[in-house]
Amino acid sequence: MDLLRSLRNGAAAGAVAGLLTGAFGYLLAEPAIDRSVQLETAREAADQARQVASGLTVEHHAEVFSRGTQHLGLVVAAVATGIALGVLFGVLHALLHRDRSDHNPWRSSLWLAASAFFAVYLVPFVRYPATPPGVGDPNTIDTRTRAYLAALAVGILGVVAAARLARDVRGRLSEPLRHLAVTGILLATIGLTFVLPANTDPLDVPAGLLWEFRLLAFASSVLLWGALGATYGLLSGSGTGSPAHSSDASSLTV
Repeated sequence: MDLLRSLRNGAAAGAVAGLLTGAFGYLLAEPAIDRSVQLETAREAADQARQVASGLTVEHHAEVFSRGTQHLGLVVAAVATGIALGVLFGVLHALLHRDRSDHNPWRSSLWLAASAFFAVYLVPFVRYPATPPGVGDPNTIDTRTRAYLAALAVGILGVVAAARLARDVRGRLSEPLRHLAVTGILLATIGLTFVLPANTDPLDVPAGLLWEFRLLAFASSVLLWGALGATYGLLSGSGTGSPAHSSDASSLTV
C-alpha cells in the first residue's frame, strides 16, 4: 500500500474512532466528570468561606467556558485527536509493511492497534490510573507529568522489544515458547513501571466516583484503539479485494 493511501485511510479511521470515542465520553463519561467538578466547586466554595471568615480577601475567577461548551469541546477534541493518531497509525503501518505486498491488512492493523493500546495507554494506566479533573495537588503537576511520560517510554520500549524478540526467534522456537517469551517481556514491561515513583497526591473524591471514572477512561481507550484498528483494516483491505488476502503473513504476529 502506498503512503498516501495509508495516510487517507489513517485519517478516515481516526475520525471514525474519535467520533465514537467522543460520543461515548459525552454520553457516559461526562456525567461522572460533572459530579467531580461539582465536588471540586463545593471544596473551593468552602475554602473561600473559611478565608472570608478569617478576614482574608478572596479572588473570584470567572468561568471561561461553560460545562455545555466543554461537553461539545470534548467531542471536537476527540475527533481531532483521533485524526492525528490515525495519521500516525497509517504512517507506522505503511513503514512496517513497506516491503510486504502479501501481508494481511486486517490482521496487521488489529495487531498494531493492540500493540499501541498496550504501549501508549495500558502500561501508563496500570502505574498511574486516570483521575477526574480537579483531583491532585496542582503543585505536583510537573512531577506527575514526568512520571507519566517515563511510564509511556517504558511501554513503547517494551512493545518494541517484544516485537523484535518475536521476529528474531521465529523459526527457532516453537510457537508456544515464542508466545510465552513475548508475554514475559510484556509483563516485565508493566512490572518495570513500578520502579517509577508513586503518585502520593491525596484523592479527595468518593471511591465509587473515582473507579467509575477510571473504568470509563479505560473503556474509552479500548474503543478508540479498537475502532481505529478495525476501521483502518477494513479500509486497507477493501483496496485489495478482500480484507484478508493472505492468511499467514503479518510482521506483527507473534
